Amino acid sequence: MDKVSRQRRQLLFYLGLGVLGAGAATASGLGAKQKNPTSTILPTPAATKPETAILAATGKTLPDFQGIQQWLNSNPLLIADLKGNVVLIQFWTFACINCQRTLPYITQWHHQYAAQGLKVIGIHTPEFAFERDPNNIKRAIQQHHITYPVPIDNDYKTWKAYSNEYWPHLFLADRRGLMRYDHIGEGAYDTTEQAILQLLKES
Repeated sequence: MDKVSRQRRQLLFYLGLGVLGAGAATASGLGAKQKNPTSTILPTPAATKPETAILAATGKTLPDFQGIQQWLNSNPLLIADLKGNVVLIQFWTFACINCQRTLPYITQWHHQYAAQGLKVIGIHTPEFAFERDPNNIKRAIQQHHITYPVPIDNDYKTWKAYSNEYWPHLFLADRRGLMRYDHIGEGAYDTTEQAILQLLKES
């Protein structure tokens, strides 16, 4: 990866966050848009609490998977194949400490809610050369007990389709395929789980 990407990963590691701080971004000249690990929930005006918020559709559908080198734990999938399910898209790379800290939550949600209609897709987009090797990714999948589909996005085509800039980044879509929530970085696990549960209850 280029120098800017390495700087971004190093800065995220030192901050212990999955997103650049505003002051750090200014100092580094990376121009990050996010200040802290953030969740975007779009509630109706009447909603006041994350636990009970009705998530409003953004009108934007999940982009399809593009340029995937290989699918692990699954046959190749299209976004159209996932319609009718609540879909959690996770961008990660196995050597990212921030990603590693989120994985226990992601795998738990997969095991706990898959039967209710949650589909988790862990898009592995590497930073360093050794993260591009499918065998290294397979070892990480085994280590973290990941059983949901993991597409290998070595060419960053799906990353770019989602206009993504960070590891980790979660996108949550309803059963119609419309984006309803996203979260950058670690944390907000209760809020994310409540968003999952709320979308699972929707018809």
